[in-house]
Amino acid sequence: MNYLIGNKISMRITKMSKFFKPAAILTIALSLMTPSTFAAERLSGTVSIDGSSTVFPISEAVAEEFGAVQPRVRVTVGVSGTGGGFKKFLAGEIDINDASRPIKASELELSQSTGQQFLELPVAFDGLSVVVNKNNTWVDQLSVAELRKIWQPGSSVENWSDIRADWPTEPIRLYGPGTDSGTFDYFTETINGASGASRPDYTANEDDNALVRGISGDEYSMGYFGFAYYIANQDKLKLVPIDGGNGPVAPSEVTINNGEYAPLSRPIFIYVRESALQRPEVRAFVDFYIDNAGLLASEVGYIALPDMAYERAKSRIAQRDTGTAYTDNALLSSSDLLQP
Repeated sequence: MNYLIGNKISMRITKMSKFFKPAAILTIALSLMTPSTFAAERLSGTVSIDGSSTVFPISEAVAEEFGAVQPRVRVTVGVSGTGGGFKKFLAGEIDINDASRPIKASELELSQSTGQQFLELPVAFDGLSVVVNKNNTWVDQLSVAELRKIWQPGSSVENWSDIRADWPTEPIRLYGPGTDSGTFDYFTETINGASGASRPDYTANEDDNALVRGISGDEYSMGYFGFAYYIANQDKLKLVPIDGGNGPVAPSEVTINNGEYAPLSRPIFIYVRESALQRPEVRAFVDFYIDNAGLLASEVGYIALPDMAYERAKSRIAQRDTGTAYTDNALLSSSDLLQP
């Protein structure tokens, strides 16, 4: 085995050792060392990715592993939010857009008017996570109605006691993704009833790591972002169970995958320009992505889709099956991804 490949996989296994038992690590390592790892066609060129900060950890992990197999292919992974990524994607500036929501109707219309054909490929499940500071002792759960009260346009909530009278009379400081974020779109549509409907007086940032720093450093803060960023920082943050009508439920691998964590469970995607797939390096990267998405998504804190969902994605790639199946629809369980 090539020393570079072996070293990269060894580094990846070292990172995984704190999350998985030895038997699981061996299974993952053998899965990553596919036949193409040993005898891949040597390619060159570039693959450009931008978009969601939520999907970024998966794409970054895939790009790192792909670089071990195809070191002459340069893969760049940027973060400009789902909406910002779609702007570049539909302008033909990037090959792949990371998206934490399905393509919007307005973006689809632009795609059709410009002739930009694309493949829509779900890669993992996420549970959008509401978090507070680690030292917060009063919040044990929140209902969807309370989230709406806090985040809706024109909200009168200024202090924690405005949510529940027995909570502290201290200012609540809110943190969340910016308006180009698919997480922002999903949260506002799901909680407030319309995409983009949100109070404006919160600290916004497209970088979820900046949100983590803000919330972890402010006792009276609250915010939301993808599950992986909570998992990576759970020593600094407190996860808030959400009551969607059937009692409070915290996001976990089980509750996200089976839809019990509702209404904030969602699939996350990559969108690939159909014309870019004609380049061998892009096709090889996309194939590699789908082959390894489940394993690497689990490593960085997201939930793998059922195997059948990845098989359907491979079929879409092979058949150049373009277009979207999920415009403006929230998918709440993995079974939705298995429908024809």
